[in-house]
Amino acid sequence: MDLQQYFETNKDLWNQKTSIHLGTKMYDMPSFLAGNTSLDSIILNKMGAVAGKRILHLQCHFGQDSLSLARMGAKVTGVDFSEKAIAVARDLNAQLNLDATFIECNIYDLKDHLKGAFDIVFASYGFLPWLPDFDKWVQIANSFLGKGGIMHLTEFHPTLNMFDWEDPKPRYDYFHNEQPFEEIEEGTYADRSADISAKEYFWNYSISEVMMPLLKNGLTLVDIQEYDYSPYNLFGDMSERAKGEYVLGDFPCNFPHVYSMIWRK
Repeated sequence: MDLQQYFETNKDLWNQKTSIHLGTKMYDMPSFLAGNTSLDSIILNKMGAVAGKRILHLQCHFGQDSLSLARMGAKVTGVDFSEKAIAVARDLNAQLNLDATFIECNIYDLKDHLKGAFDIVFASYGFLPWLPDFDKWVQIANSFLGKGGIMHLTEFHPTLNMFDWEDPKPRYDYFHNEQPFEEIEEGTYADRSADISAKEYFWNYSISEVMMPLLKNGLTLVDIQEYDYSPYNLFGDMSERAKGEYVLGDFPCNFPHVYSMIWRK
């Protein structure tokens, strides 16, 4: 298969996920519409004040985090390849009377759809596994970052991504392979019982395979943190050790679940 076939298969999956996710507890639309932020404490603590900042949010799904940043006073542009997700994002933007912009396109084609420079390029939780070429992604993202701008990345740790959802044992490679993993996803991470069964393709990246493309593209590391919990019950049966802190399995040692990186241009 060529990359376009991978992209089309994954886009079909995310189009199906969008309508399901709108009704899930994880996305909690009633709370969001009432004014609560969708951003977790890890991101909020690292993001800081964003009022007046131009933010490019890559792979934004249906825009909750983009709109949460807009509520904080940022000028936000969200991008996603799912036409259904972008349609929902635009509807929410109008419903909430916010001033965010949403673009429907594959990230690798973004230069054909967007011009200008941003103060912050932001991507989080689950953006990385859908990318066959992270080096190219960094080149594109960096091209939209103004001098002195910040690239803010928060993602599930590659150690966590080694585990199987159904049986918490290591199954997937820690390091990146050119050929993707191919699976049939039953349900979604937000609702394991959802009536959905669709093929997906995804890739893993180690920490070094994330950091080196950013370094090679001239970005300077400002901050990196690893966290021994996830803010989301990603596997469905994780233990909540404290409010909003989920851990996988009953292991005798703790291990990283999430990392955050801040890079400056």
